[in-house]
Amino acid sequence: MSFPFIINTICLSFLFLLYLSMENFPPEIKAKNSLVNYNGANNYIIGLKNNMLNSKTLTLTRSQTDYINKNYNEKPKIVRLWMEIDDYLSKELMSTKFLQKPPKSIWIEKLLTETNKAYHVWGKVLDAHPLNSFWVPKNQIIPRENPDLDVDFTLFSHRPPFEHQKKAIVKLVSNKKYILADDMGLGKTSSAIMASINLKLKKVLIICPASLKVNWKREIENYSKCDVGIVEGKKWEDGEYVIINYDILKNFHSLPKDSDKKTKILDSKFDLVIIDEAHYVSNGKAQRTKLVNNLTTKIDRLWLLSGTPMTSRPMNYYNLLKLVGSRVANNWINYVRRYCDGKQIFRGYRKIWLTFGATNLEELRDKTSDKVLRRLKEDVLDLPDKIITPIHMELKSKSYESEMGEYLDWKRQNRHSGLSIQLSKLMKVRQIIALEKVKETVQLIDQCLQQDKKVIVFTNFTQPLMSLHEKYKKESVILNGSMKKEDRQESVDRFQNDDNIKIFIGNVKAAGVGITLTAAEVVIFNDLSFVPSDMSQCEDRAFRIGQDKKVSCIYPIYDNTIERTIYEIVNKKKSIIDTVMGDNINEQDIMREILMDL
Repeated sequence: MSFPFIINTICLSFLFLLYLSMENFPPEIKAKNSLVNYNGANNYIIGLKNNMLNSKTLTLTRSQTDYINKNYNEKPKIVRLWMEIDDYLSKELMSTKFLQKPPKSIWIEKLLTETNKAYHVWGKVLDAHPLNSFWVPKNQIIPRENPDLDVDFTLFSHRPPFEHQKKAIVKLVSNKKYILADDMGLGKTSSAIMASINLKLKKVLIICPASLKVNWKREIENYSKCDVGIVEGKKWEDGEYVIINYDILKNFHSLPKDSDKKTKILDSKFDLVIIDEAHYVSNGKAQRTKLVNNLTTKIDRLWLLSGTPMTSRPMNYYNLLKLVGSRVANNWINYVRRYCDGKQIFRGYRKIWLTFGATNLEELRDKTSDKVLRRLKEDVLDLPDKIITPIHMELKSKSYESEMGEYLDWKRQNRHSGLSIQLSKLMKVRQIIALEKVKETVQLIDQCLQQDKKVIVFTNFTQPLMSLHEKYKKESVILNGSMKKEDRQESVDRFQNDDNIKIFIGNVKAAGVGITLTAAEVVIFNDLSFVPSDMSQCEDRAFRIGQDKKVSCIYPIYDNTIERTIYEIVNKKKSIIDTVMGDNINEQDIMREILMDL
């Protein structure tokens, strides 16, 4: 064995051992060793290397050391684009770089690296400036909007969308993560369904409140013949569309810290998640929010639907914006300081943040416009002035089943009984439905209050009327048949003129005629009348001369009860009355038809 070979072997072994031990070197020594051997394309590291070679006494700062050690093996990305920046960064650059006017954009040649909060770029502020490296906060670069994709609207020729819905569909199709925040009554559900059909996705997961699962199924079936599964309890029901409510997500998905791993949702390989009433996941500390946040990171597309995305304050908006990757949600502290008037205070021995305020709201709107579409009814020109919206739900009530069973048994034994007797026997069944419906009506009222809309609620029965009034004691007035004439007028005047009175709760017969309630934008029917003209008269308390807003009339319907029969027949007859002016439809004939269908 030759002597030179031995020497070379020893040197190589030494270098190998040196390489293995570099991980144990102090960070600055490791960074300097990395600089000597750096052949990458990160211009900032190249600059530090040149400085070291030209200076025998170069001392790296702690941040330089950390940067080199972290990014030594990272490959910069070529960008070569002028990127628009917001006013805050524009003024900052004007001041620090002594410019004559604030720049509107910056040239980014390369993205050298990034953190959670900022980009490190190789670029320049003005065209005449030389390229150099600098940091740019992520939330101060205005992202380019995705180009609008083509949508084949002929797919929906049997139920064509309104023009305003077409814009919503295009935005959803063109963006993998997006918030559709249109006002109540503008058709967010059907817009999302049409957008998903246009994308020809294999599997779609819909997360919504339990009361809306049946409504989603009905809406999907209006546009598609695909399989729709509704998940109940711990039983998974598969389909091309799978509908699940927030409360049972925990049965099919687990957080990383959970010992019992449930993976059914992720195993199903969904292409899209649609989250309806997305303000349900605004509280970052809630279990359902944590579940949604976790599972949606593993699914490519995410659309959030909510008529009230911000509820009462900007802090409630933060998690929704974070879910869709909005730039303003990159930094929680910056967000709460800028938009929530955030302040830190001491409570005992620890600091806490106060985030109840609302500041710079116009700026927040502008900075989120690439991820959010929000229209109010008064902004939309293609809508009818009166919008009728049924919401289909499922009733789970043993008392209803028992009472309905008793009625049907009685009916079999009394086939030829008179109409009035049959209707009186059905009264208890209708009262049970009306009382059960109160909880759904409350949810609808709350949505209206969050949007600062006045609302009328109609019911046929005293108990639900009083229950709702008790729930909203300071914000509501009532009108029923037992009230004196002057008390009725006082209720009308307070609702029309007092900004603190948001809810008018009226009996269908007593409040359905002869009064004007044009302060309302929404009419909700807690329960139904057998008489079509009753429903039309109630709707027209808000929809009449003096009304300068579009009116939404909402019919929550329990599909698996007699309500569906009542609604379909009454609505059909009401359409005839509206179409054939003056057509005198016999009310007793309508009631007989309803009883025959039952």
